[in-house]
Amino acid sequence: MAHWLVKSEPSTYSWDQLVKDKQTFWSGVRNFQASANMKAMKVGDLAFFYHSGEGKEIVGIAKVVKEYYPDHTDKTGKFGMVDLATVKPLKTPVTLADIKAEPKFKDLALVRLSRLSVQPVSDAHWDMILKMGHTTA
Repeated sequence: MAHWLVKSEPSTYSWDQLVKDKQTFWSGVRNFQASANMKAMKVGDLAFFYHSGEGKEIVGIAKVVKEYYPDHTDKTGKFGMVDLATVKPLKTPVTLADIKAEPKFKDLALVRLSRLSVQPVSDAHWDMILKMGHTTA
């Protein structure tokens, strides 16, 4: 199983909205690297849900429930999406400032490629973030 991080502005689509919806399609990604990352996602993979813009913190865990398929919001037909479902919130949100303060995260895509909306997370980084969030997967 691989681990991921997906970003959303809380004013666009928040963790609370995913909890309410229970499941959603992750559409609107228009970056080729982020799209390639979504193509690599498999059913059962877990993803941190990160509030970008306002908040800048990891707030929950979602699970891939449907693999990459065409994004109906993309008029060009170049991009796709995956479906995500709620797993659980982090007991303590993990902020970007917390992550940047820890030297072991220097290779984390969230630190290196801050604008990438869908990114891989190594198993080691996944475990460290869970620990910081006082949460088990």
